[in-house]
Amino acid sequence: MTTVPQLTDALLTLENRVATLTLNRHDLRNALTGSHLIDDIVTTAEWVNQCDDVSVLVITGAGSAFSAGGNIRDMANRSGDFAGDVAECADRYRKGIQRIPLALQNVEVPIIAAVNGPAIGAGFDLANMADIRIASESAKFGETFLNLGIIPGDGGAWFMQRLIGYQRAFELTLTGRVIDAAEAKELGIVLKVVPAEELLNAANAMANRIASQPPKATRLTKRLMKMAPRMELKDFLDVCANFQGMCHNEPEHLEAVNKMLEAMSKK
Repeated sequence: MTTVPQLTDALLTLENRVATLTLNRHDLRNALTGSHLIDDIVTTAEWVNQCDDVSVLVITGAGSAFSAGGNIRDMANRSGDFAGDVAECADRYRKGIQRIPLALQNVEVPIIAAVNGPAIGAGFDLANMADIRIASESAKFGETFLNLGIIPGDGGAWFMQRLIGYQRAFELTLTGRVIDAAEAKELGIVLKVVPAEELLNAANAMANRIASQPPKATRLTKRLMKMAPRMELKDFLDVCANFQGMCHNEPEHLEAVNKMLEAMSKK
């Protein structure tokens, strides 16, 4: 039986090859700073990569918010992650919230963000670190750092423009405006918008569909998708050839082929 790591401020479950991470600090609107959520997310990311029984990771929030991002009270008090001079503050970012994008960027399985409510600041960026976003009708999104006189210190400016293009990302970041789920879908931030009561069912339906695919080939396919934008075509095709050779020599490939042949024979 697979052992799921014990987390402090989040819940982690595993069922049918789908791991679900639920941010569980409703009292802080699932703020990433001023809680143990950074450690919980990083721990989960590292566990997923080591666990062959996981094919998909779903991230969602408990309560009314997906994540409020940074703890504004700590900002006001210059305490916690926001204390100290320039060098001290920068060091806390590197050793704190910046661990999240590095960890999630290295996750080998598909990540689905089930955005149940407001995803603000670093919470918005957390959603953008996923491969797919499904939103509740009550979800809201805001790259609101500039409203507070700060910049997206968690890498948000890197992720969003790759998702929706420079111009649209620039507008959302520089105005700091909050958009609803419908506009987020129109901009291409979210794939689908569903009623709140259907959110987890929709996320799980997609997760289960992906999890039904051969697991080793799924991980290799995600690696290819991540590598493609930064590689020349010839180099990329060389990697594809090697990955394909690996797939052809995996038992799961023959199992999938035989399953398809059996299905074809019944038609």
